[in-house]
Amino acid sequence: MGSRSPIAMKPFENNENDLENGFDKDTEKTTRSTRVTKIPNQALLSGLAYCISSCSMILVNKFVLSSYDFNAGIFLMLYQNFISVLIVSTLSFLGMISTEPLTWRLVKVWLPVNFIFVGMLITSMFSLRYINVAMVTVLKNVTNVITAVGEMYLFSKHHDNRVWAALFLMIISAISGGITDLSFHAVGYTWQLINCFLTASYSLTLRRVMDTAKQVTKSGNLNEFSMVLLNNTLSLPLGILLIFVFNEVDYLFKTPLLRLPTFWLVMTLSGFLGLAISFTSMWFLHQTGATTYSLVGSLNKIPLSVAGILLFKVPTSLENSASIFFGLLAGVFFARAKMRERSQT
Repeated sequence: MGSRSPIAMKPFENNENDLENGFDKDTEKTTRSTRVTKIPNQALLSGLAYCISSCSMILVNKFVLSSYDFNAGIFLMLYQNFISVLIVSTLSFLGMISTEPLTWRLVKVWLPVNFIFVGMLITSMFSLRYINVAMVTVLKNVTNVITAVGEMYLFSKHHDNRVWAALFLMIISAISGGITDLSFHAVGYTWQLINCFLTASYSLTLRRVMDTAKQVTKSGNLNEFSMVLLNNTLSLPLGILLIFVFNEVDYLFKTPLLRLPTFWLVMTLSGFLGLAISFTSMWFLHQTGATTYSLVGSLNKIPLSVAGILLFKVPTSLENSASIFFGLLAGVFFARAKMRERSQT
């Protein structure tokens, strides 16, 4: 919903990767209304494709920022978003997908939420540079807590006791994980907490903006690919400005990394993976449904966390590993509680 995943806005019960791409529950409705006959093999294949692309996106970003020691997270975001715009525009030009034209009226409506979108992507990059993947995954659960409180006050939406219990467990796991984190970095944790607030704000704001945005489009609708194109296109000028504000320009001129073809290859791969999450998310939703999608998104964090610890040789302890596992289980419990709540309503 950046690269990350330029789609997917399943606010609250979602996978954050999707959120950073930009699609919301209306996509679920569109998917259900146009759903074709489900084929078991395609459901399995789409689920694997979604899991692999979403896990790979975070791991590749971590590899670029930490293993390469690349200190220009905003430029990385900008390049990934440029790749997304280039691919979506090409597919739209070839008639393979449909997108809404970017009119000035639509841009004016969408611009405020795009500022939050860019902030969400940048803070995600900054935190990932300092924090290991497993702890980032656990700390992202705080987003659900903030969103739940925001829904309660802004939309008068009430959640049952199971949901609040799951949210409480998420808070406990995040606190215990931070206390037992052997590689604790105050700067990274600060950026991640800011990211949680921005991600929740994006989720809550998008709900209000979507209805207005649809009224100023020619078709009266705003599909996932249009949101990807809109979010990423508007992020480009803002990203260029922020590169100068955060003084990444001097670093980019001096770093030898930009003279390495392999580094550009890895960065380009990250851009493709970010967009791949958009396509595989929609494909997976099309073959299964929102309930399966939400549960798989929660379960997917478990192998992602394990892979992050093993691949980057993260120093850990039994207490920290237990906190991480506890947080991941809380995420699964939360997804199940939301499913039950939704089925009751």
